[in-house]
Amino acid sequence: VQLQASGGGLVQAGNSLRLSCAASGRNLSAYGMGWFRQAPGKEREFVATISGDSKIIQHADSVKGRFTISRDNAKNTAYLQMNSLKREDTAVYYCAATKHTYDVSMIESDFGSWGQGTLVTVSS
Repeated sequence: VQLQASGGGLVQAGNSLRLSCAASGRNLSAYGMGWFRQAPGKEREFVATISGDSKIIQHADSVKGRFTISRDNAKNTAYLQMNSLKREDTAVYYCAATKHTYDVSMIESDFGSWGQGTLVTVSS
């Protein structure tokens, strides 16, 4: 499976962006999807995760109330709606799919397919 992340860019603090993660090569409706991010000089960290049926959703405390993960299985695509962006949200954002079906996780090692990353830069 290939994941293509898009939607990143330069945005002023307080504004919004929506990231997309389009999958090809496999129907991912039974797989969990996740978003992670890596800020300059820092390790990659968990942002949000969603189960295949969208019934289980988790967000990191740092983005809770501002970011929302969702998915459209008909389009084989996951999204990350980012509102009220802060400078500290500046990072490369990666989408990922779980290794196993019917799984949902916040742990990197549980994800087997990764997108190439899309850069989000938030200016003050």
